[in-house]
Amino acid sequence: MKKVLFVLTSHDQLGNTGEKTGFWIEEFAAPYYLLKDKGIQITIASPNGGQPPIDPKSASPDFQTPATVRFNGDQETKDILSKTLQLTTVNPADYDAVFYPGGHGPLWDLAEDKNSIGLIEAFYKNNKPVAAVCHAPGVFKHTKNADSTPLVKGKKVTGFTNGEEEAVQLTKIVPFLVEDMLKAAGGIYSKKEDWVPYAVEDGLLITGQNPASSELVADLLLKKLGD
Repeated sequence: MKKVLFVLTSHDQLGNTGEKTGFWIEEFAAPYYLLKDKGIQITIASPNGGQPPIDPKSASPDFQTPATVRFNGDQETKDILSKTLQLTTVNPADYDAVFYPGGHGPLWDLAEDKNSIGLIEAFYKNNKPVAAVCHAPGVFKHTKNADSTPLVKGKKVTGFTNGEEEAVQLTKIVPFLVEDMLKAAGGIYSKKEDWVPYAVEDGLLITGQNPASSELVADLLLKKLGD
């Protein structure tokens, strides 16, 4: 049985706005169920362990999908989610791939988290897929190849667009813009229109543009695990 590690944010403050953030439910639930239903064993971790913060906006009626509806009624998964492993205790050797759901939270903690950075580099170095969707490609901000060049340099990537960030009016709140960061790190960044599902695969790296891209990313990851 293939094993996939999900890494969620522990960060719940939206800059200095006084509003809450965290991970985006759809970006966790859609890939989680797609992989779980195919017999993939999933373990969830976060920097602090325990219950990761859910972005309250992602629970609003506007953003409900079949996966979020399923999650809302799924006490078993909620219980698993409330007991995430602490990132420091995770051994990359125990898993076949790693998946990073987005939400704004990762821009503050996972992008800077040394354990997360080391984890991604270990998966990549050991020929294991690394997938991230929406804001989660922000986790590649400091990741490096063995030769110290940025991990995304020269690789096809996507992630939450500057236009999408503008649309949710958080351009001046977030610590950095995912699109700008990926380009600055030498990534070959591409995107579709705002909010259109889009995912890119380049070798072991799989990235998705926005919440609607979550299943596309999980699908690519599933195929990768089957290769």
